[in-house]
Amino acid sequence: MGDVPDHQGHRARLRTRLLDDADGLADYELVEYLLALAIPRRDTKPLAKALLREFGSLAQLIAADPESLRRVDGMGETAIAALKIVQAAGLRMLKGEFRDKPLLSSWDALLDWLRADMGPIDVERVRVLYLNARNMLIRDELASEGSIDQSAIYVREVIKRALELGASAIILVHNHPSGSPEPSRQDIAITRDIAEAAAKLGIALHDHIIIGGADHRSFRAMGLL
Repeated sequence: MGDVPDHQGHRARLRTRLLDDADGLADYELVEYLLALAIPRRDTKPLAKALLREFGSLAQLIAADPESLRRVDGMGETAIAALKIVQAAGLRMLKGEFRDKPLLSSWDALLDWLRADMGPIDVERVRVLYLNARNMLIRDELASEGSIDQSAIYVREVIKRALELGASAIILVHNHPSGSPEPSRQDIAITRDIAEAAAKLGIALHDHIIIGGADHRSFRAMGLL
């Protein structure tokens, strides 16, 4: 039998460190070991470092869309799926902190989930959270996906969907890929339009949250609602 390849011995040492003290591992080492599970016969350290250089951070790498990941040499479907399952598991754990509770009493958990889900992405997205009379989440839906600097929110569609779901309240959420969560004039205007249209039908607009990287702004807290 031949000698064990160097990268396999390194991988065993990495596994031991992961099990003993995961916090001591660098970001590239976490990615390296994850990719090693998907690509067992390859030294995955160079690929891990290349991915972090390409996407900028661990959070942005995990949140990257599959098409962007496919453009990186060495990333096949199994490796991409490994990254996506980490993202899905992490978001599901965060969502579990408020999924079966009134959102207004689980505000910090909601913000943690939104920052993890929307903070790293580089395309502007608008989501609407529909709530029942007990302020529990009925549905979380992507309402719009725009260019890097603009996205449309259609008042009629938001209100129509709230009525279809029997929602008593809604929360608007969108991200600013620039990293600044400060609301624009357009953000403020469309929020007021939706608040007014919803109020006429007995539906409350609890808040509009803007995510900018790891930061956020709440229209309610800023006195804009």
